[in-house]
Amino acid sequence: MRILMVSEDLPGEQVGGLGKHVVTLANRLLCEGHDVEILGRNDRGIERCAEQIGFRGHFRPGFDYARPGWKELQMGVFNPLKRPYFARKIAAAINLHAPGFDVVHYHGHVPMVGLHVEEGINYVQTRHDQGSECLTHLRFRDEGVCDNLVPGNCSACITKHAGAMRKSVTAIAVTGYRSQTAQAFARHKTVFVSDFLRRQFLRAVPDADLSRCRVIHNFVDYPRLLRAAREAPPPQYGEVVLVGRVDAGKGFGEFLAASEGRLPAHARVTIAGDGPQRAALEARYAGPQVRFLGWQEYSQALELTVRAHLAVVPSLCEEACSTTVLEALALGRQCVALARGGTPELAAYQQYEGQLQLADSMDELVGRVRAQLAEPPPQGVPPASFGADAGHLLPQLLELYADQTNLLDRYVHLEQRRHAG
Repeated sequence: MRILMVSEDLPGEQVGGLGKHVVTLANRLLCEGHDVEILGRNDRGIERCAEQIGFRGHFRPGFDYARPGWKELQMGVFNPLKRPYFARKIAAAINLHAPGFDVVHYHGHVPMVGLHVEEGINYVQTRHDQGSECLTHLRFRDEGVCDNLVPGNCSACITKHAGAMRKSVTAIAVTGYRSQTAQAFARHKTVFVSDFLRRQFLRAVPDADLSRCRVIHNFVDYPRLLRAAREAPPPQYGEVVLVGRVDAGKGFGEFLAASEGRLPAHARVTIAGDGPQRAALEARYAGPQVRFLGWQEYSQALELTVRAHLAVVPSLCEEACSTTVLEALALGRQCVALARGGTPELAAYQQYEGQLQLADSMDELVGRVRAQLAEPPPQGVPPASFGADAGHLLPQLLELYADQTNLLDRYVHLEQRRHAG
């Protein structure tokens, strides 16, 4: 099967979770004998893109996505024209490059792209975050989870003091965005990486037609993780590792504040990642028990995790399907996380009872960390297979790729229109 992956997150020197997922999936499909290429941005350089992101196939620079701000912050509104504009731009690149491919699989942040993909293209998109109905993609503001459903009130994410006019413009943008996304879901096949994401969209758009949507969790390259686990020295007693972007939604600062003075003397917290909060947190908390390493290459982050006593994922935002949690479970490490978003669904991939410890509050999370550090870290080699390995979940995806029902429906609809006209 010839497969074209598409993402505006690629290429990049520091690839986030969504981009890593695309590369992991594409490389695994190549290993299974499929012909896979990645279509991405052309405004981050066009040389050695595949090598930069660790992709073993051909990368196609196809569209620019630079400076997509459109002065929304200055104007204090969400612009109703901005996201449809980028949807058309990405779709135009897809329409240009799709001929010859059996399926186009989009992984990105503009869920309405499918509205502008030409008829006859076998198009699938995966939704990796709450950007199906939230224009900031996170549903997180004022350092907490946002449960607002009123489109005009979304203006608070742009300006704290929105008047009636700004609220009205933002309401137009949000309502149109959600409506166009629902149309794209009804028109094309869509994957949600957790049932949590599916439920969240229905909460905002209750009458949406999700009959062509499926839930398929994120997956990991388990053969690579298994090699790392088997080659690693024994886990280090008391070593706690946090991996991710150091920003408000990830909860690193809240964890450090809640754990200060509460961890045992042998505990050592390592934070691997960069972001807007890193400098302030490092100035406040760095010391004998806490170290900040900054951004790490993927292989280095894996090495830190596999050698740790336990991994901590203190995300305050509602993670859709945390790859960090999956990687810790695959490596055989205990993982402590807040029970938010799609994280509770990942308990299905535990390799032993109690491997994933879920907490309802940061205080409870710190208590669970203390309890785990009181015991020696689990030993032993991970098993030969893992439920969230790409190899286990690929058949579901390939079945979706091969499903031509939506193409037949559209062909019949077009023929009916042609004859009626």
